[in-house]
Amino acid sequence: MEKVRVGLVGCGNIGRVHLNAYKNAKNIEVVALCDIDPANLKKTSEMYGIDKVYSSEEEMLKNEQLDAIDVCVWNCNHAKCTIDALNAGLHVLCEKPMATNAKEAQEMADAAKKNNKLLMIAFVMRFMDEGRIAKDFIDNGYIGDIYYSKATYLRRHGAPGGWFNNKKMSAGGPVIDLGVHVIDFTRYLMGRPQVKSVFASVEDKLGNRAHLKTDVGWKPDNASDKDVYNVEDFGIAMIKYENGQTTLLETSYSLNGEDVISKEIYGTKGGMNINGTDLKLYTEINGFLADVSPKLDNYKQSCEHFQAEIEHFADCILTGCECIAPAEDGIEIMKILDAIYESGRTGHEVIIND
Repeated sequence: MEKVRVGLVGCGNIGRVHLNAYKNAKNIEVVALCDIDPANLKKTSEMYGIDKVYSSEEEMLKNEQLDAIDVCVWNCNHAKCTIDALNAGLHVLCEKPMATNAKEAQEMADAAKKNNKLLMIAFVMRFMDEGRIAKDFIDNGYIGDIYYSKATYLRRHGAPGGWFNNKKMSAGGPVIDLGVHVIDFTRYLMGRPQVKSVFASVEDKLGNRAHLKTDVGWKPDNASDKDVYNVEDFGIAMIKYENGQTTLLETSYSLNGEDVISKEIYGTKGGMNINGTDLKLYTEINGFLADVSPKLDNYKQSCEHFQAEIEHFADCILTGCECIAPAEDGIEIMKILDAIYESGRTGHEVIIND
């Protein structure tokens, strides 16, 4: 195999983000599209010049000679689309969150193991410049033993609308949509520890605030102020890991405060505040407290992060290299998300992997 042939399932916003990345990706290409919305399918086909289109994944799997499937559908369909593709003998790249709960995620991983196929989860922050830079500092001993992190993804007015705000389709609001990114990223930098317990508060205080004249910054296709809104707008959680490490999560769609995306790591030798390539290292030098800002003017990743993610997926298939975003990590993140919602519902700490 010289180039991985991919079928894309789901031609909405994130599907098109992936398609943009495939344009310049090496060793991998999208040869067929699938979407249940005929208009969306036609529009995407014309935009990207991909003529082979299908209204169902089943039809595409039956008629196309593919090596892999890229799953970019609603969260509620991640498990089915992934398992069907794995059982058809194909590798799968599945968008985050892996599933709607840990049980589904485990079933997906079991299908991958049974069919001896790769199931990679699209934790794209791992492939951003900030991930590469932070990991480099950590691997070279500048942070020491990491014992605490803060995972923050706050939107002041950012409930997207559409299927994102319908719990039946999304399985939740900012916790599962935004929080999943920063929980995974901080856990990745902390060495991918196993979760032990979660204590959380999950609230719906402000809703989508459709009355506001200020528009939401980003919306999915066909979103409307009349769409169902039945997800949380705010979540906070204390996540404890088995080795004693702790992460504090804050995430929101709607909050009377600033928009913030921040990842903070604290260790025995130093700490880091990571916000894109705006990275600051807090440490000690010559007996003095010191703040270090690496000069990154000429730092450039080999390619855009979604492209880097897709090319890594292809490399894993073609060369057998180790996947840095495996299904096992997706399962662990789903355990954390499940526990956040359960703790928020009950008001009690949830013990996991006891």
